[in-house]
Amino acid sequence: MLAVGKAAAGMAHEIERRVGDGLVDALAVITRDQRAACSAMLSPESKVRVHVSSHPLPDESSEQAAHLACEMLHGTSADDLVIVALSGGASAMFTRPAEGLTLADKIAVNQALLKAGASIRELNIVRKHLSAVKGGRLLHHCGGARVLGLIISDVPGNDLATIGSGLTSADWSSYGDAVAVLKRRGVWGRAPEAVRTYLEKAVSGEVGAMVKAGDPILDRVTNVIIGDGNLALEGADRAAADLGYHPQRWKALHGEANDAGRALAEYMREISHDRVCVIAGGEPVVTVHGGGKGGRAQQCALAMGIELSQIGRGHRIAALVAGTDGIDGPTDAAGAFASPDTVADGARAGVSAATALTRNDSYNFFAASGGLFVTGPSGTNVSDVFIGLVNY
Repeated sequence: MLAVGKAAAGMAHEIERRVGDGLVDALAVITRDQRAACSAMLSPESKVRVHVSSHPLPDESSEQAAHLACEMLHGTSADDLVIVALSGGASAMFTRPAEGLTLADKIAVNQALLKAGASIRELNIVRKHLSAVKGGRLLHHCGGARVLGLIISDVPGNDLATIGSGLTSADWSSYGDAVAVLKRRGVWGRAPEAVRTYLEKAVSGEVGAMVKAGDPILDRVTNVIIGDGNLALEGADRAAADLGYHPQRWKALHGEANDAGRALAEYMREISHDRVCVIAGGEPVVTVHGGGKGGRAQQCALAMGIELSQIGRGHRIAALVAGTDGIDGPTDAAGAFASPDTVADGARAGVSAATALTRNDSYNFFAASGGLFVTGPSGTNVSDVFIGLVNY
């Protein structure tokens, strides 16, 4: 078994519990925040080896994770079953640069794309085309064994090729698509020369392609989505109804966090009947212009709070935007709360909402004003959620 991602600890524990003595060897690649939970779940007799890796940016531990996994998988044969338990965060936590590239090359590109506001799909298109294990290439290390992918999706639409950069699935994108993402996001000219050279050679056919649909290696592979954002939203719907609210689904969160926050504020302002709970999921992005601290959920909440302060005065509206993994960007907060009082709460604390929004400094704004939502790591990851309560 290979478990990798933000839910790796819990998934590894449950798979070992169910498989029992049939488990021959196992590796769980976890985040640093999962260490305590993993230690509590796995018994001293557990066959699961634990490796702590890095997120949201890969480092040497991410490269070591892929090395350990490939080393383990090279001992498999056609008579074995390999279970790959995959969850969000795996792309950064599990890294093996393609031949001719270095970890530093991949980190530079990844960091530039994050700052440029690239979507998770765009990020993973580039990541897997610079990798020796993504885009289905991990299957080449499995010795012809049967492979079962058990996948918790943090990607809208549950695209198998995007979740964790598609370790066990066919890839639909091309090297040309990776180049197009880098150029569209203004990163191509700033990418390391080795990356540009590699992709140019790949586009011209000098580098082998990812695993594509119809490849015989996929005949012994089964991938199953066992959890996703819709499952979380269905739970939120039920909880809202139990509390006497009328659940309403909003469209998926996407695009710039500022735009999504303002649109949600306008939508809630127009609701005119009693006790409505607006629920949405997805993954907005932030194009970073300032040097502040925050994440996409906090940025979205701040933009929403500013808009509500202008159009929602006198209305009983409260909202939360948060990452289901309990971690929003490089912060210890899951997200933040917004209301028509957001700007005033900041002013009383001596911080400007408008300045924080411009500087991408939502974390420090909400830390001062009292609006942070801090849960600690949740042990799963099914993208972001929005919950808005409207009372009349």
